[in-house]
Amino acid sequence: MDNVPPHKRGVGLVFQGTAIFPHMTVYDNIAFGLRMRKYPRQEIRERVRNVLELMNMPFEKYAWKKSHQLSGGERQRVEIARSLVIEPKVLLLDEPLGPLDLKIRQKMQLELKRLQKKVGTTFIYVTHDQTEAFAMSDRIAVMEKGLVVQVGTPEEIYRRPLSRFVADFIGETNLIEGEVDAGGFFLAEGLPPLKIASEASEGLAGRKALLSIRPELIYLGNSIETENKLRGVVVDKTYMGPYATLKIGVSGEILLTVHVREPEFLQNIKVGDHVSFGWKASDSYLIVG
Repeated sequence: MDNVPPHKRGVGLVFQGTAIFPHMTVYDNIAFGLRMRKYPRQEIRERVRNVLELMNMPFEKYAWKKSHQLSGGERQRVEIARSLVIEPKVLLLDEPLGPLDLKIRQKMQLELKRLQKKVGTTFIYVTHDQTEAFAMSDRIAVMEKGLVVQVGTPEEIYRRPLSRFVADFIGETNLIEGEVDAGGFFLAEGLPPLKIASEASEGLAGRKALLSIRPELIYLGNSIETENKLRGVVVDKTYMGPYATLKIGVSGEILLTVHVREPEFLQNIKVGDHVSFGWKASDSYLIVG
């Protein structure tokens, strides 16, 4: 690829922040790559018109505007259109929505996902926002120190992380250190034996491991029907809007995070209260190595 000129590589690039030419109109910005490739004038016009329509930017309304006449989201659309108009085989996007406000960013996430499905071009999207990665991706590659450490669907990455880094980086999780015994239990200092799924513990007897439990998969209450049940004291309660985050001290230095959405529990729980909680064996995951 080093010996192939950039304009023949079939790769488009959208930068972090907007990089459209401020002295050019929307039309000229989008047409720039086509002109460099010596496309006929009429074909350039048709391609620009088509890609603007694809971006939900009517040609007559936007073609002759300049950068300062556009909103942040519109400028980002123009930059994406400029990359797509050359019909690349792959489109590289380097945190393109980072500078945008939250609501505009969320709207653009949906737009980009719709756009990718429509044009069928492979999008390789760089982001440090895990929520954004889940919302937009068919497959996710997690990198640590420049190396790809896990590749999978969003659900695979979230529910079956292969390392402490991936488990902690992708969303929030509880990690408990211990080892697996021959009976399919997880043994951790200061806790009763914790039941784990039989397929998860197969061949791991005697191995050191981390037990990962996502906060939203832990249930509160005295009558919960889960294989694992514990009691602890609430040491912190933080209201997060659609849910509350509880920090529950169990034993020694073990502090578990629980996300609670049920209003009836939240109204009655105070810092210092003793609570019962638990989780299903199938909802925990072992990380070995």
